Amino acid sequence: MSDEIKYYSTNLRAPEVTFREALLRGIAPDGGLYMPVSIPVLTREEMESFSGKEYHEIAYLVLHKFLKNEIEDKDLMILCRDAYNFNIPLELVTDNSYILRLDQGPTASFKDFAARMMARLMNHFILQENKHYTILTATSGDTGSAVASAFHGLKNIDVIILFPLNEVSDTQRKQMTTLKGNIRVIGIKGKFDDCQRIVKKSFTDPELSAMCLSSANSINIGRLLPQSVYYIYAWSRSGNNPAVFSVPSGNYGNLMGGLIAREMGLPVRRFIVSANENNEVPEYLRTGVYRIITPSINCISSAMNVGHPSNMARIIAIYGGIMDETGVILQSPDLERMKKDFYGISVSDKVTRETIFSCYNDHHVLLEPHGAVAWKGLQCYLADDSHEVRNGNVYISLETAHPAKFPDEILRILNFMPGPPPSLKKLAELDEDYQVMENDYRLFKDYIHKTY
Repeated sequence: MSDEIKYYSTNLRAPEVTFREALLRGIAPDGGLYMPVSIPVLTREEMESFSGKEYHEIAYLVLHKFLKNEIEDKDLMILCRDAYNFNIPLELVTDNSYILRLDQGPTASFKDFAARMMARLMNHFILQENKHYTILTATSGDTGSAVASAFHGLKNIDVIILFPLNEVSDTQRKQMTTLKGNIRVIGIKGKFDDCQRIVKKSFTDPELSAMCLSSANSINIGRLLPQSVYYIYAWSRSGNNPAVFSVPSGNYGNLMGGLIAREMGLPVRRFIVSANENNEVPEYLRTGVYRIITPSINCISSAMNVGHPSNMARIIAIYGGIMDETGVILQSPDLERMKKDFYGISVSDKVTRETIFSCYNDHHVLLEPHGAVAWKGLQCYLADDSHEVRNGNVYISLETAHPAKFPDEILRILNFMPGPPPSLKKLAELDEDYQVMENDYRLFKDYIHKTY
């Protein structure tokens, strides 16, 4: 059909594909990331109607714009209703500043929003093909647990999760390693970037080409489209005014979701790119020079410990540039427009802890490290941007994990233990099962051959 949306590779050396193909491949044959050739636009009437709709209804209407030629309407509605059966609180903190709590899903992380919808879409298509897929995923924290939960028990899908052995919290690790069954977990003696490199290399390895491999990282476009929805939902619940979003940023899939929402018509005044000490993107916005950080810096906001974010290639593409998978910018984007659209800030661990303390004492609002980085980014933006037209704007800071996933930090800073949500209460009683592996791609490939 003429209005079918195709997906191209950011490396521009692979054929355009359908969403189904992009979803199941994960990464393009040329090593690039898939992007929609065109992004559909929501009408003003559609946008205004969202204030009276439930989250799953908004998700259906947004995703239908992309998927209407590839999945039946009734099937998509069933998948959306099944994926989004939990609350999404938007908490007013001061005046017109909000915290969007994305930590109420089954693994207490914002990654549930993408992983649950992606797993259902993949399963829908894979059952039609009657094939068996293996999902490879690298995680710096919450992606692994969300993917493990979302795909656990699916008959035609196995999952292999790689995590940096010493850089995830005990809770994050246990959420991955206690499910077992079709979920296999490997602790890599290295950084998240090493895990991500191993996963990417697997997809372009001719010796693994006979396997049906895909990815559940944000390198997969199937992760990003669902993430656009919560930006639109938050806007619909905050008065339908132009919004400034503060986004805790690591691999930059979260920010890409916001950019897709903006391209669909969401009135975004600006995005605050809130990073921890892995500040390669804020520095790029400041200097125009992009330098990856290797090895990445180990910060308490562990899911953001990424020295070379994959989704930067997509962000560069939206602004007319080309970045290859190694982080080399082959064609410069419109940097001046990026500087107008983004406000970059890097937040140290010291300041992150101070923000958790002050936010709780000043507003009785409990944050964890990632949400604290975003809240501090918003505070810095409001203090620094004297030219900001604030009348009518809303300011929304994203909280991406439940504080109970970081009990040691909360106890250290606030001298009490946060109460766990139901999904975390029984973890301590469960047995773990995972392997430890050296940072060596050949060992991982041998593991795949022996396992499958």
